[in-house]
Amino acid sequence: QVQLGESGGGLVQAGGTLRLSCAASGSILTINAMGWYRQAPGKQRELVAEFTSGGSTNYADSMRGRFTISRDNAQNTVYLQMNSLRPEDTAVYYCHAVVLVHGLGRLNGYWGRGTQVTVSS
Repeated sequence: QVQLGESGGGLVQAGGTLRLSCAASGSILTINAMGWYRQAPGKQRELVAEFTSGGSTNYADSMRGRFTISRDNAQNTVYLQMNSLRPEDTAVYYCHAVVLVHGLGRLNGYWGRGTQVTVSS
């Protein structure tokens, strides 16, 4: 019903930058919330940044000031600009969206497949 396609991951040196993109497609009526999570090996998945249902942004403390989330509503796309990357930012980054799907009458949550970000020291 809804697909999330991520891109932009890769290998970068510490202090470098990357920009992730996530485009939502499918039977979308509205996107209620959309953002990024990450999961490092052996750790739980954690919030990176998101647009909330009220339209505001929410960042994890360790990313605030280094990462910036933005969006293109017309394209159902969110971006994550990551600056001053650190080795501890190495993780699989997942896109997440809460979507009102045509014909369902309720909000559903969807995950992308993830994109690997590796930061070398």
